[in-house]
Amino acid sequence: MKNLYLGLVHYPVYNKRQNVVTTSITNLDLHDIARSCFTYGVKKFFVINPLQSQKELFQRILKFWKTEIAHHYNPDRVKALSIIEFVTDINSAKKWINLQEKDYLLISTSAADHPNQISYRDIDNLGKSIFLLFGTGNGLTKEIHREVDHVLEPIKGDTDYNHLSVRSAAAIVLDRIFRKI
Repeated sequence: MKNLYLGLVHYPVYNKRQNVVTTSITNLDLHDIARSCFTYGVKKFFVINPLQSQKELFQRILKFWKTEIAHHYNPDRVKALSIIEFVTDINSAKKWINLQEKDYLLISTSAADHPNQISYRDIDNLGKSIFLLFGTGNGLTKEIHREVDHVLEPIKGDTDYNHLSVRSAAAIVLDRIFRKI
């Protein structure tokens, strides 16, 4: 794998009733996923949400981390948050990546099994940069999974329970990709 980009998709995703919805940005997701991304060398962390009100919330959350006080208070957090980019849709993120990369693969994540699944070990053998999508709410829509090059195999524990927070899933997936488990 060359470069890795990560997208946190807030629309289109499912709610618990399987309706397509737009979810809200959370402070914890931004901070924790950015820190995981920065730790593993992700090139850009895209927060994908079409709502202007959510863009304003995003900007309010990050405003402090662009101040001189933040640089003194927690310079490591400032570095991690510097890789976040807000975009309104997946295509906008893809356009940004197209300016950086000649060729890359789009890979989605899911807690369920899907056709065209790929293992963590196989990702490195692809030899291309990757744009990895995570869904908020109850996951990415079927349409997104059909449009990607691959769906990453789900995280499976020792029980039948399989509903991690997106920030936990992102950290586990990044670790597995870079450790080639």
